[in-house]
Amino acid sequence: MWKTMKSDIQAVYENDPAARSTFEIIFTYSGVHAIWHHRFAHWFFKKRMYTIARIISQASRFITGIEIHPGARLGQRLFIDHGMGIVIGETCEIGNDVVLYQGVTLGGTGNEKGKRHPTIGNNVVISSGAKVLGSFFVGDNSRIGANAVVLKEVPPNSTVVGIPGRIVKRDGVRIERLNHGDLPDPIIDICHHLTTEINQLKQQIHDLQHQLADANQKNGGVIHHDT
Repeated sequence: MWKTMKSDIQAVYENDPAARSTFEIIFTYSGVHAIWHHRFAHWFFKKRMYTIARIISQASRFITGIEIHPGARLGQRLFIDHGMGIVIGETCEIGNDVVLYQGVTLGGTGNEKGKRHPTIGNNVVISSGAKVLGSFFVGDNSRIGANAVVLKEVPPNSTVVGIPGRIVKRDGVRIERLNHGDLPDPIIDICHHLTTEINQLKQQIHDLQHQLADANQKNGGVIHHDT
């Protein structure tokens, strides 16, 4: 247990440049508190003491603002930054070295039974406000952009942005996890493309107007229309 707690503290040092001391992390980091409460609640959940597990879970939610169902499975060195508003569902599984920012939801899409929440691979970063909904796998070394809504499987080494989530980068290179605000935006790319097409159409109309003006001058100022 102590080894696991030390790895949780080390994960904070590795991911948060604002962390100053172990004392500060232990007593002021709500993400660490939520993870430790969850491990306690998960132990009761595995023993089928569901009510006690839910009581611990809800108490942790009240204190930290982070709701983790006691049935969820969390990997090692999970880092929750700030964490307010995070929701992690019952059948969710999270791998090792994962980073979650505030407002993330790892949830389901309905009232179905069985596995209904996502499985998050290792070294995944999920940015602020992102929603990952459904029973599918988010591959290792991937990252989800802020406010993205992911509804289908994400291959490893991918970057996903938008609503619904679209893969905009997949090159096998691990992305620096703290640069989660520097993401390509497919909506902006489409806008640029449309702007280019509009400018081309304007130029074509301008050229046609000149051609009509030249034809008008050649015909003595009169344009004959065929019937």
